Amino acid sequence: GFSELLQRAEQLNADIDGDADLPRVMRNLQQIRESSRRLWSKAAQAVTADTTDVKASILLGSKGVDVPRIQQKLDSISTAKTFDPLEPIRDIDVQGFLKNERENAILAAIEQSRKQTYEEVEGRHWESVMVEWDVEKERILNQLVSSGYDVTERPVDIQLPVNDTPAVTGRSSLNDLEMAYYSIVAKYNQHVIDSSPAPPLVDLCLQLANSRQCKQLSDMWLMVRTMISTPPATHSNVTHLRESATTQAAFIKQAKSYLQHTYKKYMMETCCDNLQQAQLGGVPGTSNIVRSFLNIKTPISLHTLEDGLVEGQPLWPTVYYCVRCGDVNTALSVLQSASQDVGEFIEILTEYSQNNGRLSVSTESKVKLQYRRTIVRCQDPYKCAVYNIVGNCDVDENHADICDRLEDYLWLKLCQVRFDDGCKERESKLTLAQLQDRLLDEYGETHFNAYQQPLLYFLVLFITAQFEAAVEFLARVDSLRCHAVHVALVLLEAGVLLNTRNIQEPLLSREVADCAGLRRLNLARLIMLYTRQFESTNTREALQYFYFLRTQRGPDGENLFMFCVTQLVLDTRQFHQILGCLQMDGSRKPGYIDHYKMDTHTVIDNIACQLEQNGELEDAITLYDLAQNQSKVVLLLNKLLSQVISAPGAAQRTTRDRLKQIATSVATRYSKTGHVDRGLLLLLDLMSFFDFYFSNDIDVALDIIIRLNIIPLSAEAVESKVANFKQFSDEVRQCIPDLILATMNIVHCKCVRIKTNSSSSPITVGMGSSARDGGHDSVINDLRKQARALITYAGMIPYRMPGETNARLVQLEALMN
Repeated sequence: GFSELLQRAEQLNADIDGDADLPRVMRNLQQIRESSRRLWSKAAQAVTADTTDVKASILLGSKGVDVPRIQQKLDSISTAKTFDPLEPIRDIDVQGFLKNERENAILAAIEQSRKQTYEEVEGRHWESVMVEWDVEKERILNQLVSSGYDVTERPVDIQLPVNDTPAVTGRSSLNDLEMAYYSIVAKYNQHVIDSSPAPPLVDLCLQLANSRQCKQLSDMWLMVRTMISTPPATHSNVTHLRESATTQAAFIKQAKSYLQHTYKKYMMETCCDNLQQAQLGGVPGTSNIVRSFLNIKTPISLHTLEDGLVEGQPLWPTVYYCVRCGDVNTALSVLQSASQDVGEFIEILTEYSQNNGRLSVSTESKVKLQYRRTIVRCQDPYKCAVYNIVGNCDVDENHADICDRLEDYLWLKLCQVRFDDGCKERESKLTLAQLQDRLLDEYGETHFNAYQQPLLYFLVLFITAQFEAAVEFLARVDSLRCHAVHVALVLLEAGVLLNTRNIQEPLLSREVADCAGLRRLNLARLIMLYTRQFESTNTREALQYFYFLRTQRGPDGENLFMFCVTQLVLDTRQFHQILGCLQMDGSRKPGYIDHYKMDTHTVIDNIACQLEQNGELEDAITLYDLAQNQSKVVLLLNKLLSQVISAPGAAQRTTRDRLKQIATSVATRYSKTGHVDRGLLLLLDLMSFFDFYFSNDIDVALDIIIRLNIIPLSAEAVESKVANFKQFSDEVRQCIPDLILATMNIVHCKCVRIKTNSSSSPITVGMGSSARDGGHDSVINDLRKQARALITYAGMIPYRMPGETNARLVQLEALMN
């Protein structure tokens, strides 16, 4: 009893007290509880998985589940055996061997098909990802203007006056200058479209610049016109044309002509600004202008000048400035009037003048020899410069003491440019490619402070025939991009623009096969970049610029103009404005695209095809209808109608009603021409059936089914309707299950109505069956026969019916019985 338990407890306590090795620990219940929690948490980390299994077993066991038995059943199940190769059969069992081989072949085919399907799906997935990335990459590159430059820091201080106020009221994104450029482009394109003689586009741009009374703009367009005013091209290939020495020599000649003309103009303006000091007068001509200019700009180091004076001015400065103005004949007259003996150089300069600024090999060798022996040590810098220019003596000498302007330096270097004519004596020479690389790559934008003086750097590149690099640089300055675009268009129309072969290239690129110094401009990217800022508000204007791409090819070899129109339509969604629209009489109202007198149906059909590929089928139907592609219209309409024909939801009713309206309009117009599709008419009739069915007007709906006669309502008609099922299109077949189920529901509703109204008069069902005896049993039997015919038809047609449909049909028949 209790006394015995108390005695044992006292004995244990005494044993503990008597053990000297273990100290006695006194703890209350709270401390024991905390220690237990710490010990439990340490042990729980090691047996987490076991604890989880235990908890799961406890949970399932509490619900009456036999866990060990279920575990044994699960272990016995192996899905891997389903597709594993079968074990080989003994050779003597021929029948088993053949059966095994047949099953192995089937399993191998299934496995191979599975792998191929997986690989194909994965391949298509990555292909789609790459296409999307290419589109996104192109958009990013367009935003950055050029992939090879940092556009985050562009401190530009341009003193070119530009009117940024909108030119027209409304939503136009073009300013006044851009609209002025557009009017020029539209005028030029109209001549091209009408095949009438068009004025040079560069002349129209120069007239615009002069009308705006902007000197910098006028000078830029004057330079552009001068540079492209070369003899007619002898090469049909632009690359061969730009690589030919004849063309490059013509560019150099035009560049020197422009620099000489502008310098003469500069001298004249300087004299006019200082009339008293210049003392301008006498016979108009280069000689008097140079003499007056020297009165203002006193030559440096007068005491070092040689060979005396001519008309009160030093000889060699006068000769130099005459040559600098491009008037070599005046320089010869000055030399002939000299008091000193310079007869030998007169002969040299005469040959130089007669040979278009070139000396023969022998004469040039003599001049170089004289330059190295005596002239190079001459104290007169103007005499040294004249000898160097005429004889091309030292290409490394820049004559910085008298060529103190950038234009002077460019003119000097252009005078020193020579071409490879096969003569070994011309060892030290400067080629055009070397000069181009020096200015673009060695010096570059930093040396010329390009972003503070963009038009000056544009002149440096353009005057040295680096047209593409000049345009690309100007396009990177936002306020000057419109000028860059139109300069590129002028070069394109002049037949001297080197364009990229792939529109995916950066704005400026270089091909391996091109000669040194040549670059290529991605004109398509430049135009798209320019039009992107206003294409959504000024669609008509954007099309005018895309028209310049009509002779180029897109990524897949298509016409680039059509490609740009397609992208413009897809981006702006202005189908009616750009492509036109159908009028009430079925004729097409012209759109913007009709202005260009091209195959508009092909353009519209291509855009519709792109919309179809993008899954925008309704818009594709509209455009296919606009392009008079009736087969595609019917095909897509049938596909869309079959998907919503039995849609009962309110969310889908809007789409269903819209498609029904489109289909009805198409069927009405096509029926007038006799090209209406029977499948489309049948789908419209089925849509009318479901309209009455959803509105509970089952009698009218049943009359439509009887009139269509596509599903059997009697046992005798089942076989014929099963045979006719194969003639239906896939879109109609897709609607058959819902049609059968809806008809069965109608039959069931009529049966229920008769049973509930047993006291009413007999009902005629209108299917050829009547209540002969006036009773309800006969009518109900007829309805049951119709239900049996529907179920039999559903089971016999070669079409996999949804399981829910079959179950519902059987259930409705059972309810009727």
